[in-house]
Amino acid sequence: MQNQRNHELATKPIGKLLWHLSLPVIAAQVVNLLYNVVDRMYIGHIPGEGAMALTGLGVTMPLSVLIMAFASLASVGGAPRAAIMMGRGKKEEAERILGNCAAGLTVVAVVLTTLLLLFGRKALMMFGASEETIGYAWDYMSIYAIGTIAVQYSIGLNPFITTQGFTKISMMTVVIGAVCNIVLDPVFIFLFGMGVKGAALATILSQAVSAVWVVRFLTGKKATLQIRKENLRIIPSVYLPCVALGLATFVMQSTESLLTISFNSSLLRYGGDLAVGAMTILSSLMNFTLMPLQGLTQGSQPIISFNYGAGNKKRVGSCYKLLLVVCFSYSTLIWLLAMTAPQLFAMIFTSDPALTEVTVHALRIYMAVIFMFGLQIGCQQTFVSMGNAKTSLFLALLRKVFLLIPLIFILPNFMANKVDAVLLAEPVSDFIAVCVTCTLSFRAMRKYLKEPGKA
Repeated sequence: MQNQRNHELATKPIGKLLWHLSLPVIAAQVVNLLYNVVDRMYIGHIPGEGAMALTGLGVTMPLSVLIMAFASLASVGGAPRAAIMMGRGKKEEAERILGNCAAGLTVVAVVLTTLLLLFGRKALMMFGASEETIGYAWDYMSIYAIGTIAVQYSIGLNPFITTQGFTKISMMTVVIGAVCNIVLDPVFIFLFGMGVKGAALATILSQAVSAVWVVRFLTGKKATLQIRKENLRIIPSVYLPCVALGLATFVMQSTESLLTISFNSSLLRYGGDLAVGAMTILSSLMNFTLMPLQGLTQGSQPIISFNYGAGNKKRVGSCYKLLLVVCFSYSTLIWLLAMTAPQLFAMIFTSDPALTEVTVHALRIYMAVIFMFGLQIGCQQTFVSMGNAKTSLFLALLRKVFLLIPLIFILPNFMANKVDAVLLAEPVSDFIAVCVTCTLSFRAMRKYLKEPGKA
């Protein structure tokens, strides 16, 4: 079975292979989108308190994203490294990488759970919660923190299923959890009258189901790479290179927390709770853009990583070009929808007229150049797939840390409308980051393809 999968990665037409590997992951990411926004959809429509409850839930995003970022720290770097080792015929080394990452996820889960329960409420106040919204925010986060171990396993181990070519299995990881969440949310929120607490409980129970699914597969006989007891320990020489390669993805996700804090605190200052509520909706829409793109790049990762490890430059280059075309086409479609029908997006999350009006205006500013973002994701993920940790880390830092976060605080000093100035930071930083990323990526790929080696 493994020889057949390796043969497909090495010989099957790139277009068909990319479609075959990406479609289940994209479908999973679309479902995962529902996983992440369904809480907000239900909570935003709670009679009488939906707008404030939605704003409170939005304040919890930095901590939720941080938990998911730590799940990706080693595993997103470990999965490409495992694929590269398989391309070189080193299966035992690939399984050693898997075991080390599983052990790392366990340690991280214990530490994060402890910190969140001790300091989570204070952190939420720092992240933009007000006296009116802190109750909703802590109701959600105090329960969500208990499910940290399930989040670490379901998100952190799933890339190792994808990288083996079992994209349908990895898709089911997300689908099973999402379906459970969609079913349980209205039961706990409305039927049991638990409100925000019910949304959190539904989420962690759903993540637990996904975690069990992942662990059972990776310890079963169907998996090519299996979690073995002898590999469940952290060896620095094995684990740290995975962390280094996954650092770019971790920075992208963890700085999303810092980014949300920056947006929420600035918008609370200039526009009040209503502006923070609008940002909750905007960030959900941004996830709608990013998750399918991430699914596509995850589908391309086994192709690029395996053939990079095998020295097959022609297939690496072909997959890279096709990936960029598809990513750009998708992000352009999202941009067109956002510019022409923003009210439809807003109505998904809220029935409050005032919040809808603010969101529609903000969306056209916030997503003004999102059509370019497909190139950013495609180029950056290619660096990760080829094991280039330094460049991928720089690009992750560039957009958010070096550009976006400073601009959130700088631009309001030069514009009369402070809220619009905060929102404008997003398209300005996106434009600059995409230009830099594409320049570095095109040069690096051209140099790689010209180097002596297998055609």
